[in-house]
Amino acid sequence: MTSTKSKNAYNKSKSTRTGQNDNSDPSLKDVYSRVTAKIISDLEKGELTWRKPWNSAYMEGNIMRPLRWNGISYTGINTILLWATAAEKEYAQPHWMTFNQAIELKGSVRKGEKGAQIVYADSITKQEEDKNGETVTSKIPFLKTYTVFNASQIDGLPDHFYQLPEKQIEPANLRNETLDKFFAETKADIRQGTKAFYAQHVDYISMPPIESFEDPTLYYSTLAHEITHWSKHPQRLDRDFGRKAYCDQMYAKEELVAELGSCFLGADLGLEPLPEERHAAYIQSWLKVLNDDKRFIFSAASHAQKAVEYIHSLQPQII
Repeated sequence: MTSTKSKNAYNKSKSTRTGQNDNSDPSLKDVYSRVTAKIISDLEKGELTWRKPWNSAYMEGNIMRPLRWNGISYTGINTILLWATAAEKEYAQPHWMTFNQAIELKGSVRKGEKGAQIVYADSITKQEEDKNGETVTSKIPFLKTYTVFNASQIDGLPDHFYQLPEKQIEPANLRNETLDKFFAETKADIRQGTKAFYAQHVDYISMPPIESFEDPTLYYSTLAHEITHWSKHPQRLDRDFGRKAYCDQMYAKEELVAELGSCFLGADLGLEPLPEERHAAYIQSWLKVLNDDKRFIFSAASHAQKAVEYIHSLQPQII
């Protein structure tokens, strides 16, 4: 199988500083339920939590990944959590940091400001003897929660933390050379057709001609959605939720991954995701999935992140 490690530095680098660990929080064990409950509540109102930044007028054209204090992007579920918080609180600055990190940068969190909780998934290695007296090693997964603050809530930081992100790519013509090259580098078999879909059994993406879209950006955002599906092929990421029939719950899970993947990729490339009307029919199926499995939004975000990292890894490495 092709390596899923991204060649992009932001996907490979990790912060070397530790944040405030909120393991003392008695509700830590319910972190999955709390996050999922928030997303379910939004879905029941017809809102997609991960789309909120694009619906905020003050962030128009400036959508990007939320950033750590050191400029490294947040990934997976934390992207969704911080996007949603930024949209609700109207934070335009992309940087987030812990209380202690703000102090180290000579900044100070304003009195009364409330931080946002993010999560960190890890595992501990445990060794024990089995019934035959042999040592068996197992990994036990766990979650930590951390509280971070947006630069908008902090005074005294270096000036660059308060600079608004530049407006992202806006294709002026029907074809965008940069985006065409990005998708071409994946070597995906993209064919012109009358509908947009990915056919796994023959491994190709069908896309209507760009002229048939109201806006060229919609063409590329549609392609981002389909190429996230394309990443699931057994010879790539081998993502399989056990789908047996069209429109069953497993199909809904894969569609949620593609939805998140297109949002993550859209933020990286400066593309607004597909209009919400495209996904309105999926909301009920996503509600069922999330109600049945409180951890799936974490899994879906993780799969989407891996898909985007894989797609980025297919680009020529910049030395």
